[in-house]
Amino acid sequence: MAQSGASGPQEADTLRIIPADLPVNATLHLWLKAVHADKPGSVSLHSANGKFGEVQAVNAEENSFRIYHVFGGGRIELRYDSAETSVSVAYWFTAADVLETGITVLHTNPVNAPPDLPAGYHFRPPFGWMNDPNGFGRFGGRPHLFYQHYSHGRMWNNMHWGHAVSSDYLRWRHLPVFLFPSEELSARPDKRGGAFSGSAIPLPSGPGIRVFFTEKMSERQPEQEIQMSAVSADLFSAGEASVILPHRPEGEGLTLDFRDPYVFKGPDGRWKMLLGSQSDEGGVILLYETQDPQAAGGWTYLGKLMVETRHSTTAIECPCLLPLDGGATDPATRWALIYGLMNGTDERTGRQNLTMVDVGWFDGREFSREFCRELDFITDNYAFQAFMDGGNPVGIGWLGNWADTGPAIDFPSAMTLPRTLKLEDGQLLTPPIGAAESLRSHIIDRTRLAAGQTVSFVNGAVELLFELREAGLPFDLTFDHPEVALGLVQDETGLWLRYERQGRTAPRYIVEGAQVRRVRIFLDYGSIEVFADDGRIAGTKRIAGFEPVRSARLSAAPDAVPRATVWALRL
Repeated sequence: MAQSGASGPQEADTLRIIPADLPVNATLHLWLKAVHADKPGSVSLHSANGKFGEVQAVNAEENSFRIYHVFGGGRIELRYDSAETSVSVAYWFTAADVLETGITVLHTNPVNAPPDLPAGYHFRPPFGWMNDPNGFGRFGGRPHLFYQHYSHGRMWNNMHWGHAVSSDYLRWRHLPVFLFPSEELSARPDKRGGAFSGSAIPLPSGPGIRVFFTEKMSERQPEQEIQMSAVSADLFSAGEASVILPHRPEGEGLTLDFRDPYVFKGPDGRWKMLLGSQSDEGGVILLYETQDPQAAGGWTYLGKLMVETRHSTTAIECPCLLPLDGGATDPATRWALIYGLMNGTDERTGRQNLTMVDVGWFDGREFSREFCRELDFITDNYAFQAFMDGGNPVGIGWLGNWADTGPAIDFPSAMTLPRTLKLEDGQLLTPPIGAAESLRSHIIDRTRLAAGQTVSFVNGAVELLFELREAGLPFDLTFDHPEVALGLVQDETGLWLRYERQGRTAPRYIVEGAQVRRVRIFLDYGSIEVFADDGRIAGTKRIAGFEPVRSARLSAAPDAVPRATVWALRL
C-alpha cells in the first residue's frame, strides 16, 4: 500500500501527493471531507500533461464518497492540501476484471489502516471498521462475503457494506464497497444508521444477485428501521435500492428493533424472510413470505416464528434458517435456526450476547424445536450467517462481541474461520471447513507438547491438535501471551477457557460437565478458536491487542496424551 506524503522541496508545507499507475478505464473511489466548514475541500488529479480532473467535498462534518473515471490511464498523482482537505481512503479498480483482480488501495489514513499481521489468516477488511457478515453465499460460481463496514476509521459509524470474493472461503480478494448510507443520512451527520445487516440470493432469472438489508436512521418517525432491496447484475455494484417493508407488523407489541432480513427458499418453494425484533414477551423472530419468484416484492407477514424469553435479550439479531440433514422439501429434514441475543446475559457465567442454535423441523410456516444449544460457548462468534453451498451448510461469524466494543472504541476486528454444520448421532457439530487444513505451512512439533514440554511459536498463526487416551481426562493447556493469562482446561467442572486481563473480570467461559477427547485449536493474532470432538463443542475468543501467543505447554497425567501435533499456519 502506498501511503501519501509530501515530496521534495514541498516537505514543509501541507501539499500531499498520492502517486498511482492506473490502467485504461480505471475507476477511482475516494472518501474525502473539507477540513473547514466555510471552505470546500478538493483532490486534483495530475498527469505528465498537467491537471486533468478534480473532486470536491463541501461537508466538514462527514466524509463524502466520490467516484472518478480515468479513461486514459498511465502515471497520475492525486494532490490535496491537508490544511483544507482530509482523505481517508483512495483505491482503484477496473470494472472489466475487478472480480478477478480486486481493488488496489492507494491510501488510507493511519486511523483506519489495517493491522500489519504477517501470516495472519482470518479475514479482515482492507481499511476501517467491520462487524456482521452479510449476504454470505456462492454467486457466479464463487463465494462472496459482504459485511458491515465503516471506511473512515476503526470505530463503528454509519454503516456501509464491504465486499470480498474467494475461491475457498479462506483467501479473499477485496472488492469495491458495495452499499452506502442513504444521501439523506450522509447529509445529516447528527443522525446515525446506514445500510445495516442483511442477506443475498441469486437472481432466479439470470446472472446477478438481489440483496436485502435494513436501512437504519436514528430518530426517523415512525420507523427507524425499514427493509430495502437492491439488485446487482455485475456482482460488485448495487443498483438503486427500493423499500420492500416500510413498517413493522401491527398489533405485535414490537419495539423499534426491526432488522437483519435473511431470505431463503422454503420447503414449499416460496421465498421466506426472517427478521429480528423484540416484543413484550421477549425477543422474536418474524416470518414473512412472498409468491414473487424474483423476491422483489409482495412480502406478507405470517407471524412470529419463535419467541425467546431466556437471558433477558433486548432484541434478536441476525436470524438465519437452513436445512441440515436432507433436502429442503423433505418433511423429515431437520433445520438449524440460528440467532443472536443482543445484550442477552447468562447470569450464571456473566457471558453476554449469546448466539443460539435451535434444531428442529420447518414446514414453511412453523418451526418445531427438537433441541437447542449455544453456537459458541465463549460467545465471540456473533451474527453468524450460513447458507447451503450445494448440499453443504457453510457459515461465518463476526469475531467480536458488543460487550467488548462500541461506537467509541478502536476495534480492528476479524471474521471467524468459516465452519460447516452437520448432525451426527443426534448432536449438532460445527467444525471448521475442510479447507482449513490448507493453511498448514509446516509442522512445528510432534512430540514435545504431548510430553509436557514447552513448544515455542515463530509467530501468532498456529494450529494445535491433540487427543486424550480417554474422554474427560483432565488437562491444562497454558499459553504464553504478553498481556493475557490464556489457557484451555478440562477438569471435574468441565471444559473452560482461562482468560484473564489485569484489572478486568472476565466472564466464565465454560461447558459444564463436558468430557472431550479430541481438541483442535486455531491461534491467530488477536484470537483463539477451540473445536472439541469435531465441533461438538466450539468456542471463539477475541484476544485484546495483536501480540502473538509465544508458546504453549500441555500438563496432563502420564500417557494421557498419546499424540499431539502443532502446525505453523499461513495463507
